[in-house]
Amino acid sequence: MGFFQKCTQAKVPSILMLGAVYVAYVLIGGVVFWKLEGRLVQEDISRILEGKIRLLNTFPCLKQEGLETVSAVIQDALKVGVSLKGNQTMDGLWKFSSSTVFAATVVTTIGYGNMSPRTMAGQIFCVFFALFGIPLNMVVLNRVGKYMLVIGRKTCDFLQGKTNYRRCTRFMVHLVSYLCGAALFFVMPMMVFEQQEGWNYSKGIYYCFITLSTIGFGDYVADSNPDVVYPGWYSVLMASWIFFGLAWLALIINHSIDILERLNAHVKHWGSSTDDCQDEEPAVLAPEAEGVKDVTLNG
Repeated sequence: MGFFQKCTQAKVPSILMLGAVYVAYVLIGGVVFWKLEGRLVQEDISRILEGKIRLLNTFPCLKQEGLETVSAVIQDALKVGVSLKGNQTMDGLWKFSSSTVFAATVVTTIGYGNMSPRTMAGQIFCVFFALFGIPLNMVVLNRVGKYMLVIGRKTCDFLQGKTNYRRCTRFMVHLVSYLCGAALFFVMPMMVFEQQEGWNYSKGIYYCFITLSTIGFGDYVADSNPDVVYPGWYSVLMASWIFFGLAWLALIINHSIDILERLNAHVKHWGSSTDDCQDEEPAVLAPEAEGVKDVTLNG
């Protein structure tokens, strides 16, 4: 007897089973990340400490206090998006294009963390801007997603009218739409990031997913390198890519949720059908037992 059958027969609530699977999934992910990244952190700590000692030996006049002062200057420069490699004049992070992209990351709940308002007025405005902007963003994305679904259904209906293979046609339409979306929102941006940001393809596709899934770690952020002069169209392209990419990935995630819900319903139906079979066994055996009893009495 399988695990799901035992749980179903024991009348375990589905929410508890789902919660147990969720906790186990998170714990397994934590173990995998711990094993993959933990050793690298120790190597980075050793490398940084060696670099610190080498720097103090190279510049003996710097001392520990001077090193802390230089570190504070570097951190302040990173916060405002200023490069210390040269003396050129820069706009910093809060120029119009980057501020518009920041507004898009607020309403989409991406929140990279590389930019944040520091003035009290900016922080208060950010609260109210997000309070009304997040629901508005969800409504607009939902509407855009519905239009995408309508286009897909009309395409399916048109092609099904031309062929007699209903399921095959629907599968091929979904497959082509997924591949086109992956090319449009992952492959092409990955090439653009390779040209504009200098990222390799693995970093580019990692950034695409982390952004469009609204995870937004902030370890890689496009259009934020102070050492690079970006073209004017780059920020507009970024904002458009984020908006339509969020709608497309939301459809993919909704389809994944639908698949999981169907799998859960299938498991519950499997367990309930097993219970029905077990309940029916005495009813099948009862006539035979009664027949044996009657034969004995008649004999």
